[in-house]
Amino acid sequence: MSVFHEIPEDRVIYKDEMFFIIRDKYPVSDGHSLIISNMLRSDYFDLTEDEKLHLVKVIEKCKKLIEQEFIPDGYNIGMNCGEVAGQTVMHFHCHLIPRYKGDMEDPRGGVRHCVAGKGYY
Repeated sequence: MSVFHEIPEDRVIYKDEMFFIIRDKYPVSDGHSLIISNMLRSDYFDLTEDEKLHLVKVIEKCKKLIEQEFIPDGYNIGMNCGEVAGQTVMHFHCHLIPRYKGDMEDPRGGVRHCVAGKGYY
């Protein structure tokens, strides 16, 4: 059993046969959303091939849902795979994080900054 299986239905903003979408409980930006597998899968690499292919469509759906409420200037798409990569809930979830002009002084490098000091080149 996963904490994601305990999410109340009223928090779910979209659901299909493979994934559901919620707004992140602790958002880093307005509209920050999670795409979560219906079946318990540990991370992206544990998804079936069909789920991996379908995920692309659900990411697009999530983007449209965000843009019904917000006007982001960009996005980060993030998946933490394993404890060493920062994963704390061992149930597949993909972060779709809207980004806004001015939300960081210098956003260059984006996800490359997940390891301190390694983002600059």
